[in-house]
Amino acid sequence: MTISVLLVDDEELVRTGMSAILGNSPGITVVGEASDGAEVVTKVLELRPDVVIMDVRMPRIDGITATRELMARVPEPPRVLVITTFERDDYVYEALREGASGFLLKRSRPAEIVQAVRTVAAGDSVLFPTAIRGLVSGRLKRATAGGLSHVRFTEREAEVLGLMGQGMSNAEIAAELFLGVQTVKTHVSSTLAKLGARDRTQAVVFAYEAGFIELR
Repeated sequence: MTISVLLVDDEELVRTGMSAILGNSPGITVVGEASDGAEVVTKVLELRPDVVIMDVRMPRIDGITATRELMARVPEPPRVLVITTFERDDYVYEALREGASGFLLKRSRPAEIVQAVRTVAAGDSVLFPTAIRGLVSGRLKRATAGGLSHVRFTEREAEVLGLMGQGMSNAEIAAELFLGVQTVKTHVSSTLAKLGARDRTQAVVFAYEAGFIELR
């Protein structure tokens, strides 16, 4: 199945480079481009991409606001993969909280960009645990371990959430815990529902904020 991608960046050179990389990758097609977040909802409703690659810093409507509007206004919104110049960018953190499925640095290698698109299109997330910890710790003076005390996780759900925080995929978690992948998917779905998280990226951010996953 072909993965359709919408590119959103105010720099034409970045869009051109991304388009060339993705357009030459089997099973991926770039269906459109936008130069500002203000165009995103309209473009998505028109083109129905599977993945939106979104710059977080744009002059009019930034990637945070555009992601928030996508999640609120588009039924079954596409997956959002944000791109940034700096690894520890507060804009990235906010975009992840609003529903982005992961992030990439603009200096990422072509193979990393292609793999990231395939990963989020498959329903997984692109997480860099060290970077996520840095983003969260940079905003919080102190994580509060009791922040998720109201959530009643099973022992297995807690284990799965911890491994998600290490950036593990469902297959990797299954191997670590000696479970079937489908069983892991069930635990992930249950964990997301209990957290009120849209996807595993949001779940991990919430867990770090609450101190459920330690900031080391």
